[in-house]
Amino acid sequence: MSAEAVLELADSLVFRATGKHLNDLQRKILQAVWRRQTYSEIARRLRYTEGHVKDVASQIWQALSQSLDERVTKSNSLTVLERSLKQAKEALPPTLPPPVAEAAHFVGREAAIADLTQLIAQGHRAIVLQGEGGIGKTTLAQQFLECQPWDVVLELLMAKETANITPVEQVVEEWLRQDFQIEPGQDFGVTLDRLRRRLREVRDGIVIDNLEPAYTAQGRIWPQHSRYGDLKRVLCDPKGQTVTLLTRRDRLCEPGVTVTHYRLPGLSPETWQQFFESRTIALSPETLAAMHRAYGGNAKAMNILTGAISGDFDGDGDAYWQAIGADPLTALDLKNLVTSQANRLEGLDADAYRLFCRLGAYRYQDVPRVPIEGLLALMWDIDPAHHRQVITSLRNRSLVESHKGHYWLHPVVQAEASERLRQSGEATQTHTQARQFWTQHVTTIHTIAEATQACEAYYHALAIADYGGAAEVLLNSRHNQWGQHLTLGSTLYRMGLLQPAMTAISTLLPHLPQDQRASELRNILADVYWISGKIHAAISMQKQAQAIARQGLDAASATTADDHEIYCWRMLEVDALLSLGLYHLDLWELADAAGYFRAVVTAAKDTPHQSWADKAALCLALVASHSLHDAQVDLGESPLALATPLAEQAYGAIADTTRPEYTGRFAFFIQLLAQTYTTLGDVERAAELSHRALAFPEESHYVQVKAKALVGRGKLRRQQGELAVAIHAIEDALVLLEELGAQGDLAEAHYQLGLAYQQKGDPEQAQVHLMSAIHRFEAIQAPHQVAKVRAVL
Repeated sequence: MSAEAVLELADSLVFRATGKHLNDLQRKILQAVWRRQTYSEIARRLRYTEGHVKDVASQIWQALSQSLDERVTKSNSLTVLERSLKQAKEALPPTLPPPVAEAAHFVGREAAIADLTQLIAQGHRAIVLQGEGGIGKTTLAQQFLECQPWDVVLELLMAKETANITPVEQVVEEWLRQDFQIEPGQDFGVTLDRLRRRLREVRDGIVIDNLEPAYTAQGRIWPQHSRYGDLKRVLCDPKGQTVTLLTRRDRLCEPGVTVTHYRLPGLSPETWQQFFESRTIALSPETLAAMHRAYGGNAKAMNILTGAISGDFDGDGDAYWQAIGADPLTALDLKNLVTSQANRLEGLDADAYRLFCRLGAYRYQDVPRVPIEGLLALMWDIDPAHHRQVITSLRNRSLVESHKGHYWLHPVVQAEASERLRQSGEATQTHTQARQFWTQHVTTIHTIAEATQACEAYYHALAIADYGGAAEVLLNSRHNQWGQHLTLGSTLYRMGLLQPAMTAISTLLPHLPQDQRASELRNILADVYWISGKIHAAISMQKQAQAIARQGLDAASATTADDHEIYCWRMLEVDALLSLGLYHLDLWELADAAGYFRAVVTAAKDTPHQSWADKAALCLALVASHSLHDAQVDLGESPLALATPLAEQAYGAIADTTRPEYTGRFAFFIQLLAQTYTTLGDVERAAELSHRALAFPEESHYVQVKAKALVGRGKLRRQQGELAVAIHAIEDALVLLEELGAQGDLAEAHYQLGLAYQQKGDPEQAQVHLMSAIHRFEAIQAPHQVAKVRAVL
């Protein structure tokens, strides 16, 4: 039983019992159980505590037990699911043969599978499946990997056009985070090293499909995509355990990349004959031989021919071949066949032809398959009563592929559809409809897959230079696992998808007027820079956001602008000021940080933006507590007199669990408040907040907060003299932060670890970590932080 079958069955059973589908963590735990991993191994790999993994798994077993009316545990779960799957299959009524696109997508490749198996057994780790379009390279690669016991199977579908290729940094970042639960590094070289280590440790399977758009006509990789060459060198590492299958029409000749080429032949005449007979297609031996010779045994051509003969000639293959006037001596190709079928469709079924062209708008890349609702969204001018008939018409002609209610176009077919869409004059409306579909289709974002789907709307807006629409996509708010109503842009970086957020916003900003959207996007981009360790770039970008907001607020206040517009401008301004305070706090520029936090309190207190005032007051309490030990910082009043009441006020406003609005969205600020109480010496309150700050990221995998909370716990335990516990907590934080690449947080963790070793009486280790903190603070140009560390050497 495959992992996919386990997940599908378990998901349906859990849904039957609870009304909810499996979430991302539950699916990963089930996949690990299928690989016979222990709870401790699962916890270590997913970077959760073993107790949390057991709790989540227990919920799965309880739901399965309820649904199946028998006790299900980790030890018997696979046996129970396998038996249930078998019983379900036996209970299914007889069904009609599925459409051509589903029934014959993989035939006649026994010899190819045997060849690939032998190559891998001989130690070949990177194999290029070479052959013309439609010959079946992608299908063979996918099917071969699906039937092998890999730890993880990854698939990279390259864009059909060079301009649409996803940046390789984004690809690797998503692989590490989503599929391997490894945080990418700040530097792409570090990220590739982490991927290389992973691929040497485990046996994964990878498909990279359709390499052509990344290369020039001369066979060289395009300069703007040169880092794909770096990725391929990692994937083709002869020391790796992973097997990579690459599909390409021509040979791959690239320095430093060791690959084995396997030319995929066309399907045999015998396979064609068997296939046509199974489809009740009548063909004379002469016609079959002529067709096979003309198309070189091309698998996709065989499917399209079957659809055309069945649909338009009542299964009479000889009549079809005679009607199209084909010269048996003429070599035809798949592109010409698709063109001829599209031309014929235009004359026979205008509605199906319109949908065919419009389907060329979808990218079939980051989201390789589109649900049926995506097709329905493109039939805005077609009678809804005919929608299913239109889709069936395309399926029967094999002009659209389908599987379990999801649809996609073969690359050759997609190229034809896209070109016809450009010529039709409907490109703008089609991309607009597609953008609206993806926006409405993704209602909440709890997983990276949902975030990726939501981003598709952005690319549709970009395709027609609708920069305002693209901005609206990034600023569209949805509910998420942190109990917030957060914009897509903010959700991307919160989930750790820094590269997609950075690329998308940077692309848009030069094309937008200085309006609210521009201010909010700059605010988000500044936070991305901050998390990436580029604090001075973050400050510059956030000041731009604040300046635009200030100008907009002044202009709105001087006119008859409605209250909502003024509210939005004010929100953007106070949010920018709050962020600037946090950035300066990380630089240990305490007086500047205090100034920004006070500005937020002044602007937001007793207004509809009171929550910003609450957060700023909490941050001001933290600054004041730090100032207790830094005589050079002048806050204008006693730090203790300032810190204590502000901390109590913040606790009541943000951290009080009895308040109905209390949710995990305050996790970041709760760990800041825990730091404040630690510095003030309130051990009980600090411990309580530290524990809660760690609980939230355990549930939502908010890595940065988890790491910062662990550092805070280490500082608290050090002050209590529990040095072993303190060192262990900070070392756990260092593992997370090294993977996240947050240089400022890393520096602070090394500083706290150095202090712990000092207190333990280990000057050598203390020196190592304190010097590491200095080097990292110097790298982000934080001289005040450097001085703080040097003061304890």
